[in-house]
Amino acid sequence: MDLPGKKNIYFLSDAHLGIPTHSKSLAREKLLVSFLDSIKKDASEVCFLGDMFDFWFEYRTVVPKGYTRLFGKIAEMTDAGITVNYFTGNHDMWVFNYFSEELGVKVFRKPVKRTICGKKFIYGHGDGLGPGDAGYKLIKKIFSNKICQKLFAFIHPGFGTGLALYFSRKSRLVNGNSDAVFMGKEKERLIQYCKSVLEHEKTDYFIFGHRHLPMEVELGNGAKYFNTGDWISNFSYIVFDGEKLSLQYYNSKQL
Repeated sequence: MDLPGKKNIYFLSDAHLGIPTHSKSLAREKLLVSFLDSIKKDASEVCFLGDMFDFWFEYRTVVPKGYTRLFGKIAEMTDAGITVNYFTGNHDMWVFNYFSEELGVKVFRKPVKRTICGKKFIYGHGDGLGPGDAGYKLIKKIFSNKICQKLFAFIHPGFGTGLALYFSRKSRLVNGNSDAVFMGKEKERLIQYCKSVLEHEKTDYFIFGHRHLPMEVELGNGAKYFNTGDWISNFSYIVFDGEKLSLQYYNSKQL
């Protein structure tokens, strides 16, 4: 695949909209919409790599309240012919049909492998990849189970969403005592995952979210791992212009 004209592909993740308060979430949403508006002229594709919402569950006829500015901007972009991809993360794995039917977004539940302008990419949210973390991997299987999803759907939306957001607001990440600290190349699970892939498959670029740490890591033989960071404190994103991949930051002074 080649990029048309002087178009770019953008990657971003982990806005966790909905927390810690409505006003703070709304301010970040407005900033995100401003960013999307600034790139729509040169964007061929936008990839949301998960956890853009701190909690998302689609009932058959009900979706979580809010986010109208973001959804309106996404619909505007897809209507203009910009491809928008959404990768589910650990906080929004219960995205079903709403994004694709109403917004024209392509939804992915696993990392994808693509060749773009001669470069081989692997990208996705990143949760559950790499060694260890057996507890989370088990929980993910339970939450991904269709029977468990149907059982949760019996809970009233007001109670189910409220309960999920209550626990989110108690997290260390939201309250400024984040454990999102770089653990070193030998301990970062996503770096270990990238290295394991490179043992049997040539890949130029790995792009993941989940860790909330904007980073660019050399993996050897020209391969690189990028993390998109977050839209809580870093407001970072990745852009590919057809020749190079770069980590960039959006101006957040208006917050």
